[in-house]
Amino acid sequence: MRRISVFGATGSIGQNTLDLIGRNPDAYKVVALTGERNIQKLAADAIRFNAEIAVTADPTRLEELRAALGNSGIEAAAGAEALVEAASRPADWVMSAIVGSAGLAPGLKALEQGASLALANKESMVCAGPLMLSTAKAHGAQILPVDSEHSAVFQALIGEDLSAVERVIITASGGAFRDWPLEDLVRATPEQAAQHPNWDMGQRITIDSASMFNKALELIETKEFFGLSADKIEAVVHPESMIHALVGFSDGALMAHVGPADMRHAIGFALHYPDRKALPVERLDLVKLGQLTFRHADETRWPALRLAREVMALGGLSGAVFNAAKERALDGFIAKRIGFQQLAVVVEEALSRVSAQPGHIDAAITLDNVMNADHLARIRADEIITEIEG
Repeated sequence: MRRISVFGATGSIGQNTLDLIGRNPDAYKVVALTGERNIQKLAADAIRFNAEIAVTADPTRLEELRAALGNSGIEAAAGAEALVEAASRPADWVMSAIVGSAGLAPGLKALEQGASLALANKESMVCAGPLMLSTAKAHGAQILPVDSEHSAVFQALIGEDLSAVERVIITASGGAFRDWPLEDLVRATPEQAAQHPNWDMGQRITIDSASMFNKALELIETKEFFGLSADKIEAVVHPESMIHALVGFSDGALMAHVGPADMRHAIGFALHYPDRKALPVERLDLVKLGQLTFRHADETRWPALRLAREVMALGGLSGAVFNAAKERALDGFIAKRIGFQQLAVVVEEALSRVSAQPGHIDAAITLDNVMNADHLARIRADEIITEIEG
């Protein structure tokens, strides 16, 4: 019986993971489930799967969680330290689906225990890719990508020589505003940005899809995870979201990963790796699908893509700064303090201001330095948002 923990259990990735585990419950022992605000869902799932511990990231909700767990005998805990402690508990396979830089410390702790880390938290590789990879190597752990794009690249590379790779193409749906006239984006609202045409995801990642900041993070993650140079990585808009990524080789061949817009495929691949097992996902009817289309990923419409290339060129802790500034800019947009097109303005200016301070971007990539860069970037981003407001 495999010991499983799910960090970010109440989000869409976590719920899809539990869906798969629940289809074969005798094969798994659930160790830890974590969430933040949806305490009733967290407690219900912990009871359903008889977890050892349930953790909310919000320390003010500990008593609510204890009450929801009732007399189940399941341990309850809260806060950032509790997340790390839960990740230190022995597990064979850990889903890392906490959104944002908050997922970094628990993910590193799981790797230190030698677990297979199913990584849906792209921010970990963006902020601290070398640290994640070196930690995995030092402890005999493995990192399995769960983003649909990186899972696709990973699968296309099985049995291949990485030196023969000429390019990796990451596809993007284009999000809610892909067909909007550029001049209309100035009036785009958070509610409109949160309506994804293809995927069923949470609010924040759906808005990131509309701005392409999600794709920008994925470009950086591709570089870090696979050790590719930035000039071999590109993005194209693919409205149907059926091809998740393509890998081009030195003989001119392109290997494409094609599948439905269902995260259970990538999750299931990581859950069963290195085996392939049956999954409850749609089987594509190519005739019914009809056609697949592609568009240029315009960096005027989506400046986040240009900023991703600047981050890849800067290296060091620029990924941590980029991600933290993006998170605060997104907070500002959701709160309607800034407009949709000002998301990139905030991130670009925060990168510029932090880069101008010696010793931050070029500091060693340690957990403490990553979190310091994250903190500084949030301060600068908040300053910029206030300046825009006023």
